[in-house]
Amino acid sequence: MKKIFFYLFLFAKIYAVQSQELLPFVENFTKSNYFGDNQIWSVTQGEDNAFYYANNHYFLRYNGVKWERYALPNKTILRSVFADEDKIYTGSYNEFGYWKRIDGEMKYTSLSKNKNFFTGISINEEIWKIFKHHDKIYFQSFNELFIYASGKITKTRIPFQISYCFVVNDKIYAASVNNGVYLFKNNVFTKVSKWQGLENNIIHGIENNNGETYIFTQKKGVFVEENGKLIEWNNELNSILKKEIIITAKFIDENRLAIGTAFKGIYIVDLRAKTHININRNNSLINNSVLCIGFDKENDLWLGLDNGISHVEINSPYTIFSDNTGVLGSVYALAPISNGYLLGSNHGVFKYQDKKLQLLPNSQGQVWDIHKIGSKYIIGHNDGTFIYENNMLKKVNSISGGWKFQESDYDNKYFQANYSGIILYNSPIDFSQYKVIDNLTKPIKNIAQNKPKELWAVDNYRSLYRITFNDTYEVEKVENITHLNKIWNDYGVKMFNFKNEILFFINNIWYNFNTISNKLEKNTVFNKNFATISEVIPVNNSNFIVLKDKLLYIIHQSDSDYSWELIPEKYYAGKIINQDTKVFRDGNRLLMNLDDGFFSFQLVNSKIKNQKISTEAFYQGKMIDDDTAIQYNQSVEVDIISEYYGYNRFGLFYKLNDAKSFSPVKSGNIVLNNLSSGNQSLKVYYNNGRNYIAIASYQFKVDKPWYFSFWMILIYVFLISGSFYLYYKWNKIRYLEKLKLKEEELKHQKQILQLELMADNKLKLQEYDKHILEMQVQSKASEVAGKSLSIAKQSEMIESIQSILESENDLNQLKSKIKKSIKINAINKNEWQSFEKNLIQSHEDFVYKLTQKYPHLTSKDIKLSIYLKMNLSSKEIAPLMNISFRGVELHRYRLRKKLDLNQDEGLSKFMINL
Repeated sequence: MKKIFFYLFLFAKIYAVQSQELLPFVENFTKSNYFGDNQIWSVTQGEDNAFYYANNHYFLRYNGVKWERYALPNKTILRSVFADEDKIYTGSYNEFGYWKRIDGEMKYTSLSKNKNFFTGISINEEIWKIFKHHDKIYFQSFNELFIYASGKITKTRIPFQISYCFVVNDKIYAASVNNGVYLFKNNVFTKVSKWQGLENNIIHGIENNNGETYIFTQKKGVFVEENGKLIEWNNELNSILKKEIIITAKFIDENRLAIGTAFKGIYIVDLRAKTHININRNNSLINNSVLCIGFDKENDLWLGLDNGISHVEINSPYTIFSDNTGVLGSVYALAPISNGYLLGSNHGVFKYQDKKLQLLPNSQGQVWDIHKIGSKYIIGHNDGTFIYENNMLKKVNSISGGWKFQESDYDNKYFQANYSGIILYNSPIDFSQYKVIDNLTKPIKNIAQNKPKELWAVDNYRSLYRITFNDTYEVEKVENITHLNKIWNDYGVKMFNFKNEILFFINNIWYNFNTISNKLEKNTVFNKNFATISEVIPVNNSNFIVLKDKLLYIIHQSDSDYSWELIPEKYYAGKIINQDTKVFRDGNRLLMNLDDGFFSFQLVNSKIKNQKISTEAFYQGKMIDDDTAIQYNQSVEVDIISEYYGYNRFGLFYKLNDAKSFSPVKSGNIVLNNLSSGNQSLKVYYNNGRNYIAIASYQFKVDKPWYFSFWMILIYVFLISGSFYLYYKWNKIRYLEKLKLKEEELKHQKQILQLELMADNKLKLQEYDKHILEMQVQSKASEVAGKSLSIAKQSEMIESIQSILESENDLNQLKSKIKKSIKINAINKNEWQSFEKNLIQSHEDFVYKLTQKYPHLTSKDIKLSIYLKMNLSSKEIAPLMNISFRGVELHRYRLRKKLDLNQDEGLSKFMINL
């Protein structure tokens, strides 16, 4: 056990000597960022606001968004870089020239190639510095000057070895290695006699400030010329610098100086206050050897290191206290003390004073709260309540887990929320005497008061309570307000006291309490402006801070309006303590706790409003120009480049085409994926706290998909036309085949029809022939019947006459009997009528046709026509019509006239064919 305490004490002592400071924010870049070599020998900022670096074998460019890396054609090591207008001059081994940006890439032009500058004794020269004086560009090695003017280069041999040349008060000084400083004028080197005493010193800087000249030596510290006399710099830092190696130095402004060293990083000196801070690897830098210093438009520092690059925001209103060792732990509470701070973390109570951090004895454990009353600091600790006073820490009670100490504004009472509920102290405070609030034995994390004899309390897990007291501060009532308002999902209730009104965040809704109705009501203003935002951190009656999407915003209220000011994420990225982020005051500055320390800032927004924003777009690694063909559904990268790199850089947002919402620009780079074809319009905005203001725009065009390109459309037209043609040909062939089949079918059908017609005709002909035959049979039958009747009558008459002749002898009697027999055997009228009727019926069709065609024919004509159709001769017809032969011939003649027959046409044939 003794060993443990010994090691803890030894650790505390050791840790106490570790230097900790509130430092400017430092952004570091390593080889993994810029993919180059270790050393950064020189840095400059071009008129395009980009930074350029001489990085051994590489020439680097950084525009705040993207790193670019180039190499010289001869692959030599770059030692120097200098920007002048649109050219970036570089110096290397036996080589110097300039770079220009063309179509998004840096192109190199050599000024020394084929000039025979590096021959003879100049065979091994490296250009270590480039500077401008009177419109001339000077390339300096350790032994020579190459002067570039009006397109011509002249070479001047330096009669002694130098470290560097410096332009001071419009004069060029050359610092020799052994013989002091020389003035270079009209190609002549003249020793500066008033600077005697600098011999045998390597000088790494000569700067003029407020009429005084500062000379920075490598190992003998800093000298100052005052009233024409060179003296050692009267600053306590000078004794420290004499023990170190100064590599570079530059004035930031008339009151501040930056000195880069080989082993201790960089010193930022305040000449007016005669104080300094040291930024090194122990607190911020990634390397302790500072090879060069550059400035940007915000006058912040860009350090070229022996291994990497650092951007130091010395002019930002934000400063950072960070413990890189992990000993401090996560800070939950802090309070300003004389020349320092009292810090409460999950590791204990720490005192930071005189740039030293020390763990206070017997304070190990979780600290939740530090509250100052007079000269005392009340500390809520996991093990109880402590008081820090007169540099002493002592435990005053064992009430564990003091989350919050609340001083009443209405009477002399003090409340403390802790793991087991709430305790009450009377004034003056005697921490050994307290009263436990009855009926509330739960872990209470937060308490608030906005009226006398009433206290609001939030459980660490769930529920909101309202506690009311009587005049003697006895508890009258403890109400579970969420349950009384039938809000059952009341986990993680948040409470925020703003302008003496307590607001409650319950289940993603903001409420306030109506004292008249004794009910929770939705707060219209907060639900409109801060919906779903649970982390609200009070600052004062006009400001508070919110945490939204892992970003912190300062909210400024003016009347009923709220403006949002983004706290740049880089100052706290990945270090926010969720649900325990707090704001503490240190005079006019605010402090916010972090996982490994805290950061400090002021409420005043001093950002430069008018900023130049430019855009550069790249497709497949090449900058987009008017001839760039961007393929459909491909990616385009757009760099949003600001002229500022530090605090003044806007937090930007963008919209593509008609997007409904604003998207944040991350690290200045926008990657647009899966682009549709057509014209694309990208607009960039910044938020002024109330509105989004358009600040830049970029338009480009995306080609149609390859399958909609001109040639593909031609192919489609060809294919479609070909398809239609083939379809047409195929259909034509099918049509012709169908026609052929149809013709064959029709042919067959015609043949069948012909056969059917032939068969039908044949059948009809047969029927007709049958009918004719039947008619002929009928005609013959009639004829036979008529003849049979006539023959029968004649036979009877002959037999009768023969009988009379045989039996009668008397002639008269014989005549009389023969006449009588003839008369008797003659065909009577009824028999002839019956015969004629049967004759007409048997030739009914013939009679119908004949009467239809010749309606004027008489019945006698019709009888004659029937007999003619029966092909009877006139002799045969005469007895049938009971007329003479001559009578038949005459009747035939008359009939021909009625029928209007030609003489060549036979009457009997006409009747037969009718």
